[in-house]
Amino acid sequence: MVEKRIQPLARDAMAYVLAGGRGSRLKELTDRRAKPAVYFGGKARIIDFALSNALNSGIRRIGVATQYKAHSLIRHMQRGWNFFRPERNESFDILPASQRVSETQWYEGTADAVFQNIDIIQDYGVEYMVILAGDHVYKMDYEYMLQQHVDSGADVTIGCLEVPRMEAVGFGVVHVDEHDRIIDFVEKPSDPPAIPGKPESSFASMGIYVFHTKFLIEELRRDAADPNSSRDFGKDIIPYIVKNGKAVAHRFAQSCVRSDFENEPYWRDVGTIDAYWQANVDLTAIVPELDIYDKSWPIWTYAEINPPAKFVHDDEDRRGSAVSSLVAGDCIISGATLSNSLLFTGVRANSYSRLEGAVVLPSVKIGRRAQLTNVVIDHGVTIPEGLVVGEDFELDAKRFRRSEGGICLITQSMIDRLDI
Repeated sequence: MVEKRIQPLARDAMAYVLAGGRGSRLKELTDRRAKPAVYFGGKARIIDFALSNALNSGIRRIGVATQYKAHSLIRHMQRGWNFFRPERNESFDILPASQRVSETQWYEGTADAVFQNIDIIQDYGVEYMVILAGDHVYKMDYEYMLQQHVDSGADVTIGCLEVPRMEAVGFGVVHVDEHDRIIDFVEKPSDPPAIPGKPESSFASMGIYVFHTKFLIEELRRDAADPNSSRDFGKDIIPYIVKNGKAVAHRFAQSCVRSDFENEPYWRDVGTIDAYWQANVDLTAIVPELDIYDKSWPIWTYAEINPPAKFVHDDEDRRGSAVSSLVAGDCIISGATLSNSLLFTGVRANSYSRLEGAVVLPSVKIGRRAQLTNVVIDHGVTIPEGLVVGEDFELDAKRFRRSEGGICLITQSMIDRLDI
């Protein structure tokens, strides 16, 4: 890995987070919130990873473009990310789609979500733009990517994740030469191009782009004038630069932040119920692949003021206990048993209930004698006494949202329809 410069480039960069996506594959989890606002890891929201990476990298100017059902996302950022100070040359802008260009035009694509706020970007006078997706879970130091961008003389530098070649069919894939210059960019190819020297691997685009600000603004204006453009980075801006300019791949392994306990670069798109459940439950492992306890690279979020978690009752069949589980503050485990589960703030698990492989969002109440296995329970749900999930798969599928991997998503409206 290249040594960092004495004067970091991040101080002259702006991180621009695209957080307007719905995330429809998360089904009812995104009925009331955008995907970046979905809870993750016991305390945080998904967007906190991109924002924390920017802050920890030394970037002090951040903009977040929102669109779909943005209220909970905006409220979270107002509460948890309000510590930036203008007198320290810091800024944090929430940029909802507000018809700033036209009275009939919302954000029409990822590129348009930046184009419509060009005047705000220009006001800050930053030299570099780091464009980020707000819906992925990973730890990354963007300073290394900025340095590669400057040293290579690229028009755009694209963050790339090495994946098994045939797993790349669901991604935008970059085809590189032996010097990591991008010679082609293909969306979801049936036969992904391999990395030179690694025939079984491909580079998937992470949706992370670095530009010189002046160049980006020129490209956005050119693209906005094209009536055939869909106003999207992956579909329009990037392919154009690959063909007509210089695009370079940045290997995620070179800037991925890892503690002593993390062996492999960690990046997850938690865009399905199965992937979301797995990434949360993975945190309960003795040595998880993602170290959220790494104090050198904290995941910043809204820190609620809550009492500690409490475990009560110690009878043979009524013991408040948790094994291989994460339990947030203000939870009361009252004679319930948890295994390989993750509980967010304010959960109440009552006597004789059992949770195994459960991801339980804030303010959920678990009734007595409930038996819940491999579930995701949405915010504020009240689980009725004696409910059993995870044993009769056909019944589960009739009552709840059961994924291909066998995970049951439970919402309050599903509970209200039950005939118990």
